[in-house]
Amino acid sequence: MRLMIKNARIIDPSQNLDRVTHLYIARGRIAGIGDEAPEGFSADQEIDATGKWLLPGLVDLKARLGDPGSNFAGNIASETKAAVAGGITSLCCPPDTSPVNDSQAVTELIQRRARQAATAFVMPVGALTQGLEGELLSGIYSLQQAGCVALSQADRPIQNSLTLKNALEYAVSHDMVVMLRCEDQKLKNNGVAHSGPVSSRLGLPPIPPSAETAALARDLILVEEAGIRAHFSQISCARSVELIAEAKKRGLPVTCDVAIHQLHLSEMDVMGFNSLFHTSPPLRSLEDKSALQMGLKHGIIDAVVSDHTPLERDDKLLPFGESRPGISGLETLLPLLLKLVNENGLDLMTAVRSVTQTPAAILGRNVIGSLEIGNSADLCIVDPQATWTLEEERMLSEGKNSPFIGWEFTGQVEQTFFQGRPVFRNNPI
Repeated sequence: MRLMIKNARIIDPSQNLDRVTHLYIARGRIAGIGDEAPEGFSADQEIDATGKWLLPGLVDLKARLGDPGSNFAGNIASETKAAVAGGITSLCCPPDTSPVNDSQAVTELIQRRARQAATAFVMPVGALTQGLEGELLSGIYSLQQAGCVALSQADRPIQNSLTLKNALEYAVSHDMVVMLRCEDQKLKNNGVAHSGPVSSRLGLPPIPPSAETAALARDLILVEEAGIRAHFSQISCARSVELIAEAKKRGLPVTCDVAIHQLHLSEMDVMGFNSLFHTSPPLRSLEDKSALQMGLKHGIIDAVVSDHTPLERDDKLLPFGESRPGISGLETLLPLLLKLVNENGLDLMTAVRSVTQTPAAILGRNVIGSLEIGNSADLCIVDPQATWTLEEERMLSEGKNSPFIGWEFTGQVEQTFFQGRPVFRNNPI
């Protein structure tokens, strides 16, 4: 089917494009952009997107899909539906599945279920060590051959420096990106909340910023020694932003991301003991939140992720310290980004780049997150004026564990296309 989307404000950072024009789709791919149709193009269907934005399908570097296994709520079919409702058409699933994605068989199972769902492009991330135990290295070559786009320990960082050094040197020999989450378990000491006045007042076991920054400093030294492309996941501290900035200035091939909730929430939100605000890493101080926002504005932080963790209701009904950390974030990634644009002065092109072009470049996959001619027609149409409230009963994710329920947003995904097919259409009541 040949489709013409007319009069949309097309925003594509990969082409430095921001103008009102038409987009043409043929055989599931981008056939052209501009006021004139490609030669020989005749539309079977037209969509008038006057007053709307047209963005490349978003790329999310970290989203748990609950499949395989039952660690989390939902499955690939349900969570990819939630993803496209938020305009996300490509997403990386970390290896903390059940069983752990440390083998070719698990990687292929994830891809097969994603193909069956046929809603979004799911990119498996392989485990750096067997069972994520941080001891024996995984078969990196077989994971790469099976289709893993990167390697990671999910939220279970390697504590042994020698093991991490060996892992990085093994990964660099296969030219694979390693996603590192920095956390020193001894300094964390089973803490559940940011070390500060709020955790002291509430009597919650604290997690000092040094639990992240000490591990980050160590990892940067090992990354430099190995000469590997490293991506630091979910930084949460002001000092972490400074360390990454210094490393980039010295020419290290490093990138980093931040979870979207860290840009909106802080330790102050934990005051009510509400387990929906229990995250890992924890919500930090107001100063940390401000530093993260500035890091994104100035390009030190490269990408923004949902860190989607869909949990069963019982996981969040426990007392704060005993509840499972995590937020269901696919459906609020873009709305929360646009909130930063509307209320915090974040540049729109920078915001869109952080969830399209840059995460694609981090993975070395420039065919996603871009509306270049010939690329798969993965895109979303956004109504920038639509105001709406996040309601639990209207969330498509099986995990309803969002602290943003009841928040009002401006800007809503109206339609999402994957490989040229409509996979989501908003039906307001």
